[in-house]
Amino acid sequence: MRTLGLAGAVTLVGVLGLSPLVAQARLPETAPATFSMAKDYRAVQLSALKAQRKLLLSFADSMPERLYRDKVTPVQRDFAQQVAHVAGAVGPISSMWIKGVPSKEVPGTAAILNSRAGLKQYINVQYDAAEQLLTSQSDADRDLRVQFFGGAFIPRWQVWDELNQHSIWTAGQIVANFRKNGMAPPAFLFF
Repeated sequence: MRTLGLAGAVTLVGVLGLSPLVAQARLPETAPATFSMAKDYRAVQLSALKAQRKLLLSFADSMPERLYRDKVTPVQRDFAQQVAHVAGAVGPISSMWIKGVPSKEVPGTAAILNSRAGLKQYINVQYDAAEQLLTSQSDADRDLRVQFFGGAFIPRWQVWDELNQHSIWTAGQIVANFRKNGMAPPAFLFF
């Protein structure tokens, strides 16, 4: 026969002792009776889009234009390409997987990749379109499932989380461009 030991016994007594308290706990009167991921999570996803835009704009403002085309390694995208890649994924991916239509081609990239004004305008255009799409998307549409890049079927609301994850992952790589040039990256947004 196996025994619990002192740590196991203390844990068991603590859990059993809390059970009546947990059973008595009630949600506040203002809490919704049900939670709809499609409806109630939209504000969180909109906040994430706004944070992504703010971060990318801070990157564009903080890096000297003369270093926009600088790379950390030969095979990596340069600074401006990385920033444009994050912003540029938001439009095409949301357009394809939310609206079901391919996005329009980006007109020349020379102004986008070689100037602060061009890069910032591109970021804003992409995020304006994404935010408008997210806020206008119906709850029923957000619950529809799509086969995401030929893989798993996910609800359309989750596409926004996948975009956020891509943005975080790619933006994290951009920090190396600042470090390579002896610069601190822009301040973390939440402090």
